[in-house]
Amino acid sequence: MPLVSGRDLGIAGADITLFENAFSDPEHLFRAVEAEADWQSENITLFGRTHAMPRLICWMGDKPYRYSGLTHPAASFTPVVRELAEKVTQIAKADFNGVLLNLYRDGRDSMGWHADDEASLGSRPVIASVSLGATRRMRFKPKKHFDGEPFGIDLPDGSLLVMRGETQANWLHAVSKTARPVGPRINLTFRKIQE
Repeated sequence: MPLVSGRDLGIAGADITLFENAFSDPEHLFRAVEAEADWQSENITLFGRTHAMPRLICWMGDKPYRYSGLTHPAASFTPVVRELAEKVTQIAKADFNGVLLNLYRDGRDSMGWHADDEASLGSRPVIASVSLGATRRMRFKPKKHFDGEPFGIDLPDGSLLVMRGETQANWLHAVSKTARPVGPRINLTFRKIQE
C-alpha cells in the first residue's frame, strides 16, 4: 500500500489527523457504497419530541451499536466497506469492528452537536471518518469543562479524518445544514465496540 501522509491539526485537548487523499478513486467508492448499503430513515427523540433524522444511516459491525436511544443490530460489512475498513485500519493503525454510515443527500441533511463518547467505545476511542462525495465542513466546539476555541475543517472527497486520545472527552462536533448548493456525501465512521 502506498504511504498516505496526514496533517496533525494541532488542536489542544485533541489528537486529530487529516489524510486528504487517502483513497485514489473516491467516485467509484461512493457509487459502490451507496449501492451496497441498506440505507434507513430513522426517528430520534430529543427533549420529548420525535423527529426524522436529517440523513440516511446504515450500521455494519459484528456487534450491535446503541446511541441516542437507538439500537442497531449487528450486520455484516459489505465487500466494498470491508476493503475500506482494511485500508482505514492500516492508515489509522487501529482496529475497528463496526462502521456507522451516513448519507447526506444535500445541504439540508446534517448531524447535530455530539461526541462519539458512548460507554461501549471505551474512554479514549479511535474514530476514523471517511468522506466520499461532496465536501462538507465538520465543526468543533469545546465541551463545557474544556477551554478551547471553536474551529471547522472541510472534509474533501476521498479524505480520512482520524480522532483519538482525548478528542471525544473534550470536544463536540457537528455537520451543519448549508444553504449553498451541495451534492450528496457519504461519511463512514469506523469505531471499535468494546462490550
